[in-house]
Amino acid sequence: MTTACAPGKVILCGEHAVVYGRPAIAVPVTQVRACATVAEAGEGEGLRIHATDLQLWHRVGTAIPAAHPAYPLETTVQHTLQRLGIAYLPDLTLTISSTVPIARGLGSGAAVATAIVRALAQHLGQPLSPQEVSDLVYQTEVIHHGTPSGIDNTVIAFEQPVFFVKGKPIETLRVQRPFWLVIGDTGIRGPTKEVVGDVRRAWQAQPERYEALFDRMGSIARQAREAIESGKVEALGKLMDENQELLRAIGVSSPELEKLIYAARAAGALGAKLCGAGRGGNMIALVRRGQAQHVAKALRDAGASLVIVTKVQSASGDGP
Repeated sequence: MTTACAPGKVILCGEHAVVYGRPAIAVPVTQVRACATVAEAGEGEGLRIHATDLQLWHRVGTAIPAAHPAYPLETTVQHTLQRLGIAYLPDLTLTISSTVPIARGLGSGAAVATAIVRALAQHLGQPLSPQEVSDLVYQTEVIHHGTPSGIDNTVIAFEQPVFFVKGKPIETLRVQRPFWLVIGDTGIRGPTKEVVGDVRRAWQAQPERYEALFDRMGSIARQAREAIESGKVEALGKLMDENQELLRAIGVSSPELEKLIYAARAAGALGAKLCGAGRGGNMIALVRRGQAQHVAKALRDAGASLVIVTKVQSASGDGP
């Protein structure tokens, strides 16, 4: 039996613009995780998927439509076996569970796919590098999101804060001064594929306006990188607020998100913004360590269905 897990993630700044070649920063959220366990099955049983949270059993190789919840899971399995050079379906049971909320901007699909790839590769004696895992998970992201940027699979596979530009080598960030985020869930599923498509259509209709907005988002991401690597947490908060104004301008915020963002700022957050595709899902607030529980309570009082407090630091855990 082999078990592998993967964290959730939040995009700190640069969502949407990252699809159009601008930089974005994302960080892992280790308080929520997806896990996959691979166990040997009886001879002739084939490869079966058991997604416990979905109460789903599926035998790989059985015809299913693309809209079926097992489809991305089976596709991830098939791509992994192809990558490992395995041309048959081994007799295995793959059990999947996750505490990463679905359709909330926390990378649920990428986390599940990453756990599957890692567990299968390790169980079959061919562990893959983070980049190899990321490349495989990107193929699953296409199923979930249509035209993904690649940032979710990257930050989750590497499990480190990353500065990401589509098509360029991964750059991990050294967090000079660890900082705290409070994540508030609106309780509304974020329709990622729909929102990404709407932004693309708006960009096609008004390319000059949207390119200018994306340029400003890219500039914020670069400034945020400098703030993180030099420990200027207060400056990072102001940049997050600026990023939220731009996300509002491209039409991806919502009254529910705005209510939580306002509540976080009123409770003393250094900055707050939506994260992910928007129109639902989560928002994030940058806080001083001692403020975290106060801001978390303010978000719950404002209607957040789930609140997560997470610490962001370099992989080694260095910093004061």
